Amino acid sequence: MATSLSISPSEPLLALLHRSFPSAFPPSTTNAETSEAPSTLTLPSNSVIQGSNTIISHLSPKIFPEVAYTDIENAEITQWLTLSARVVSPSEDANKVADLLKTLNAHLSSRTTLLGVKPSVADLALYSRIAPTVARWTPEQRTGKDGYHHIVRFIDFVQNAPLFGLKLTEAEKVAVDVDNVIFVPKAVDPKEEKDKRKKATAAADGEGKKVAEAGKGKKGKTKEGTSEAKEATKDAAASANPTGPKREKKEKAPKPPKAPAKEAALSPSLIDLRVGHILKAINHPNADSLYVSTIACGDPPGKDGTSEHEGQTVRTVCSGLNGLIPLSEMQNRKVVVVCNLKPVTMRGVKSSAMVLAASPRPVEGEADDGHKGPVELVTPPAEAKAGERVFFEGWKGEPEGQLNPKKKVWETLQPGFTTTEEREVGFDGAAVAAQLAGDREGSSAAAAP
Repeated sequence: MATSLSISPSEPLLALLHRSFPSAFPPSTTNAETSEAPSTLTLPSNSVIQGSNTIISHLSPKIFPEVAYTDIENAEITQWLTLSARVVSPSEDANKVADLLKTLNAHLSSRTTLLGVKPSVADLALYSRIAPTVARWTPEQRTGKDGYHHIVRFIDFVQNAPLFGLKLTEAEKVAVDVDNVIFVPKAVDPKEEKDKRKKATAAADGEGKKVAEAGKGKKGKTKEGTSEAKEATKDAAASANPTGPKREKKEKAPKPPKAPAKEAALSPSLIDLRVGHILKAINHPNADSLYVSTIACGDPPGKDGTSEHEGQTVRTVCSGLNGLIPLSEMQNRKVVVVCNLKPVTMRGVKSSAMVLAASPRPVEGEADDGHKGPVELVTPPAEAKAGERVFFEGWKGEPEGQLNPKKKVWETLQPGFTTTEEREVGFDGAAVAAQLAGDREGSSAAAAP
């Protein structure tokens, strides 16, 4: 006997999954005639499984066949399936539902998915069950000071991310206005937290330090007396032997000045190019042409210019791509990032890196205006991980910690960045040499009488 499934009209979750992952369901899947009839999965052994949570747990390996879960993660999936059912249960107390939503929101504040980064059927169940509720929330409930910011972000992520592969029409999706953010929670800065802890420790040690200094004063007085006695003894010895030989002091040879640090040869390897993972991007609150992206670049926790977002060390990056690239294309994607430029504040937001994008070269005679478009983001290989180094073949060397703005390394090398006919990024050293030659000629002409 083949496996068969009957889906109850009262359980839209299974209907959504059947539409999105038809190959994960038995070929003989049917719809139950009445909503009162429960969903049932009949196995070849004639054993029957009822209830959407149990059924989708059974189908999970076919829905996400490439994802492996530990025993602990499987237990978490079961817990979240139960919680998502409780949130929408008519018999659940309203106060308990509010507590469950707060728990869920706090959990998602440091995670992309319920398990952290792995997709699971628990994410799909939670989305299907609470999306209608989120759709009815007011702007204050969504993004107010006490709103469920992280639940809204999660809903928008699940319904749009290819990671989950849900088959939804635009009309079925929850409308999320990324511009309508009433309250923006401050990201936790590891450096600030470290400084606070240092100050607290210093304040707690204040009294002990005073006691130590008092003892130090007494000890110093004793040393002073001892020193005076030694000097007196030395003077007496000198008087007793006035004709003793005197040692001549040798003049010390002056130390040779330190050789200046050898300046690194001009090369694109000086630029710290890395794979970055945009976790989210929003419109800049004070500039229509800018996006503000939260990007994981493989930095260690606590590094200057970084903060923490959803359990990852990230950089805040402003980019002038608003109006050139849709905001939807700036979400949850890999990009190439310049990571050793000096941080700059752009209209009130500190930017600690730069996203690379490409546009066609201007036709001869036209002004070089890269903001005319079209513009495309530079995309690394799909298997590349955030933080991996990006380099040009044939150009060896290590990137500098931070490029000196006065030396204009980036400005000098940037004209050499180009694309091939195969739409791959390359570096043209001749273009840089030509620009440098042109600059020298211009300087000579300007200096001529």
